[in-house]
Amino acid sequence: MGERGGSSGGTTTRLLQTAAEDDGDSDRKSSERPREPWKGEYVKSIVFAGLDAIITCFSLISSINASTRSSGHVLVLGFSNLVADAISMGFGDSVSASSEQEVIIEERKVTEWDVINQRKKEQSELVNHYQALGMDCNDATMVVNIFTKYKDIMVDQRMIADKGVLPADQEVKPWKNGLVTFASFMLFGSIPLLSFIILIPFTDNDSIKFVSACLASALALALLGVAKARIAGQNMMFSVAVTLFSGSIAAASAYLVGWMLKHVTGLES
Repeated sequence: MGERGGSSGGTTTRLLQTAAEDDGDSDRKSSERPREPWKGEYVKSIVFAGLDAIITCFSLISSINASTRSSGHVLVLGFSNLVADAISMGFGDSVSASSEQEVIIEERKVTEWDVINQRKKEQSELVNHYQALGMDCNDATMVVNIFTKYKDIMVDQRMIADKGVLPADQEVKPWKNGLVTFASFMLFGSIPLLSFIILIPFTDNDSIKFVSACLASALALALLGVAKARIAGQNMMFSVAVTLFSGSIAAASAYLVGWMLKHVTGLES
């Protein structure tokens, strides 16, 4: 017992010394710690639903403006399309998240059965997986032997190694994801339409309203580009540029199609 305790204490000391040396090397290699991305259960749903909403709604405005130049058509079609797309996006996000959870739960049942009934095979495959990642054979065997004592941990590790699937997060509520996506889509998708509503008492010029919609959409896209950069840990200027570029391409394409159809069908008369 004494030898075992001494051996364990010596191993722990060596591990701590190695960790300290690694920390020292890291300090020498990099003096500044990278910034952490934004965290939040619904942040991604908010940002990406918002991006989709702005691009979709502004593209519709562009096509309508190119074909009819009527603010009435813009508001009617814009809001009706916005509500329909928001419901579709929210429902789709909810169903997708729910289906993903159900698949992971079923996958875990299969993996749990394998771990219980084919223990040696599962241990061997997990050792091979860790070796493929660069771990020494003896270390990999030791780690797997430890995991074998804890069935739930072993099952989780096999799911990650074999299927590339993380354990299902029971705290995630699919209906909340859908609701957040719906709200985000409605909120950000309304921004391109606000200029038409705000300017109604001041001007009847549809061109001015369209230009204001362009500016409002560009500002919203830029802000969401900043948020996207913070979430993904990307370069902020690059993220904003990509977001604005994607929105510009979508809007320009919609405008061009509307303009072409107007002349082809004779709507200009």
